Amino acid sequence: MANPFSLRKILVSSAALMAVGGAMAGELTVVNFGGANGNAQRAAFLQPFEKATGNKVIVVEYSGEQAKVRAMVETGHVSWDLVEVENGDIGRGCDEGLYERIDYAKLGVPKADLDPAAVQECGVGFFIWSTVLAYDAERLKNAPKSWADFWDVKKTPGKRGMRKTPVGNLEFALMADGVAAKDVYKELATKAGVDRAFKKLDALKPDIQWWEAGAQPPQLLIAGDVVMSTAYNGRIDAAQREGRKLSIAWDGNLYDLDFWAIPKGSPKKELALQYMAHSLGAAQQASYSTHIAYGPVNQGALKQLDAKTLTGLPNAPANHRNAVPMNGQFWADHGEQLNKRFAAWAAQ
Repeated sequence: MANPFSLRKILVSSAALMAVGGAMAGELTVVNFGGANGNAQRAAFLQPFEKATGNKVIVVEYSGEQAKVRAMVETGHVSWDLVEVENGDIGRGCDEGLYERIDYAKLGVPKADLDPAAVQECGVGFFIWSTVLAYDAERLKNAPKSWADFWDVKKTPGKRGMRKTPVGNLEFALMADGVAAKDVYKELATKAGVDRAFKKLDALKPDIQWWEAGAQPPQLLIAGDVVMSTAYNGRIDAAQREGRKLSIAWDGNLYDLDFWAIPKGSPKKELALQYMAHSLGAAQQASYSTHIAYGPVNQGALKQLDAKTLTGLPNAPANHRNAVPMNGQFWADHGEQLNKRFAAWAAQ
């Protein structure tokens, strides 16, 4: 099937950016998390950008280690030009002086075109993703519909996969305990709410199979090592594209954005802004969402997508209805304390 997003649109967009930036062909180092998402970025952003502009893009994969960025900035030897940064790190990195402030006038992409959550002082969100409840539809006769079902080991015996972090797990525990999606962070903001979440995790602890890398939940489900798992929706989408009968229960999903950020002192700041703007164009954003089921932040991109593609995206209306937006500020304020408590709890 032909790609519906013509190279012509991408060429015109990138050519315009070249004209505005007045940049000569160069080399840019872009850092991301690799995997299926990295492949989608390569197809939708990187290859068209290289072809249209003549610039060479070198990709480095990492696991989100902000210490590496900090070391570069503090020593003045910045070799990474554009970095994919998680929500919980973008605000903190900005406060610590790790990332450049974004000049939106220079970026050339109107703020009004972007999801409001994508617009940050030191970063621009470029896709929306969710942590969801995933399961193997071929193994479960009674499909789980909620986090309460995830916790119900009597109804559905077996291991549950969970990422070894408090982020997400505390939110899911509260929803499993009856807290409405809209009230999760209001509850977590209290000591009683945090205690309530850990108590709910206590009840499931004997049945938890921890995972740390995004590729693991689909593998655990396919192997039958777990009957359900928290998972990144894009990883489940990738498995589905390979013919695996994995499914998602969207109720109470925790959605978030990943951001582009430019390390402070990058000598390629202008070129990094050019690549960033290119990736935020409506055509590129729509193309990206056809390669992996992560939602576009450019709101015009949604209009370019067919109904089938939309059904798998976190920001499709049906999937977004009872979702919880990741509260990056909450985790920036309380993350250190909750990480310590979680690590001690998990080690017991």
